[in-house]
Amino acid sequence: MEADYVIVGAGSAGCAMAYRLSEAGKSVLVVEHGGSDAGPFIQMPGALSYPMNMKRYDWGYRTEPEPHLGGRRLACPRGKVIGGSSSINGMCYVRGHACDFDHWRDQGAEGWGYADVLPYFKRLENWHDGGHGGDAGWRGHDGPLHVSRGRMANPLTRAFIEAGGQAGYELTDDYNGEKQEGFGPFDMTVWQGQRWSAANAYLKPALRRDNCDLVRGLVQKAVIEEGRAVGVEAVVRGQRQVIRARREVIIAASSINSPKLLMLSGVGPAAHLADHGIEVVADRPGVGANLQDHLELYIQMAASQPVSLYKYWNLAGKGWVGLRWLLGRKGPGASNQFESCGFIRSEAGVEYPDIQYHFLPIAVRYDGKAAAEGHGFQAHVGPMRSTSRGSVTLRSADPAEDPVIRFNYMSEARDWHEFRQCIRLTREIFAQEAFKPFVKHEIQPGAEARSDDELDAFIRDHAESAYHPCGTCRMGRADDRNAVVDPEGRVIGVDRLRVADSSLFPRITNGNLNAPSIMVGEKISDHILGKTPLPPENATPWMHPEWRTAQR
Repeated sequence: MEADYVIVGAGSAGCAMAYRLSEAGKSVLVVEHGGSDAGPFIQMPGALSYPMNMKRYDWGYRTEPEPHLGGRRLACPRGKVIGGSSSINGMCYVRGHACDFDHWRDQGAEGWGYADVLPYFKRLENWHDGGHGGDAGWRGHDGPLHVSRGRMANPLTRAFIEAGGQAGYELTDDYNGEKQEGFGPFDMTVWQGQRWSAANAYLKPALRRDNCDLVRGLVQKAVIEEGRAVGVEAVVRGQRQVIRARREVIIAASSINSPKLLMLSGVGPAAHLADHGIEVVADRPGVGANLQDHLELYIQMAASQPVSLYKYWNLAGKGWVGLRWLLGRKGPGASNQFESCGFIRSEAGVEYPDIQYHFLPIAVRYDGKAAAEGHGFQAHVGPMRSTSRGSVTLRSADPAEDPVIRFNYMSEARDWHEFRQCIRLTREIFAQEAFKPFVKHEIQPGAEARSDDELDAFIRDHAESAYHPCGTCRMGRADDRNAVVDPEGRVIGVDRLRVADSSLFPRITNGNLNAPSIMVGEKISDHILGKTPLPPENATPWMHPEWRTAQR
């Protein structure tokens, strides 16, 4: 097996690169450990809690005991299926704030400022406003990735936006356009009632070309000879073999598996590799470092009316939802149900939003366990830019062993302050007039939890990952000792080896990470092909004119 380019991982960025490289006439082999995405568990948006809890589709990683969260081991799902995590995620589409990318640029990722990445977001999008308005000039309209909006038929979904306005916050009809700050409709990667993953958008069209193939196998390491990558060693159908790359090897295996593969290949912190008997090819201390994520809490309310999705939370209801979806891609199963959202600032002096809301018209956990209270609703809320940092390291030199994942969540005092703000600001929103017809009482944390200590105890016991790990192969200047790749995704110290996925992010972006991960695949493709990057667009994002002195 041999191709111009060997891509490790059929996830968000890997699928985009397979599409763009094969479109340019190059031969591409994508090596993916997971299998097919066929069937309603993945393709039905309303069934999103199933695939991320199924061993068939998820690597099933868990963190080490987190010292600041009471020693809990948190779930860290990563997609093990074509489409990667875009096939098991919540389908929320958030580009990130303009300031996030300007920060990347200022930290040494030259060419990755907002003006540079906006054209790539436009290139990847096929945006449908769903009649809810929006910034058409800021959006793409003929890209492979369909982005749509829900019908917002549930009165709770509309009440959340209304309550945000009543609480004095901005409203925005397109947080992915000029103005992120405020409350408004949520974008989702759903098209005509079906999950529009990177596999549906990019990989399946690419595989219809003669020059793109998919190999199901488990990559053990990159094969590096005399300082340059020549292929990958993989187990395919039980046989260990080398898949050769005539031009480059591109690792796009996730922010957990990409650093693991680099270390198994001899690229990483020299002392750590030596501890595991791995010959050092390039001493890069940044490999596996800089691990970041978003944590969130579910602020749950019991409803005084039977208006939530709880009415479907029984065998007959789920059967009806599934049948409507199977027969016509209609009904509640055709939406991820995250149809309204908010981005706000936690306090005056914060330049741009640092809190995100996902609103859901049912009180339920990500593992599909509904609140015992019955009808209810919830806001997922969490800070966007924690300064806590963790790491991914090797458990052993055996590629079959899970890596050691330590996020070091809540290790900074600021994290606790921000999370208390999240709870108190959310309570204020739920106390607005728009929710008066629907609120019965607070399920969690519970109205009695008021003091800092009481809220801290709730946070310690109930904060969960939003499943946005990133940063472990940080992009930066070639002379930056802690950078892993340069601004074109090339691994520093090894020729013909690149990384392209969320592990490149110097700092986590606002919101969900699927959109910026796909954008990375799009932009790195142009670097691989030696193309002149798309011309920068100097669009000026909306910033709150009184951010220095006002929280809203």
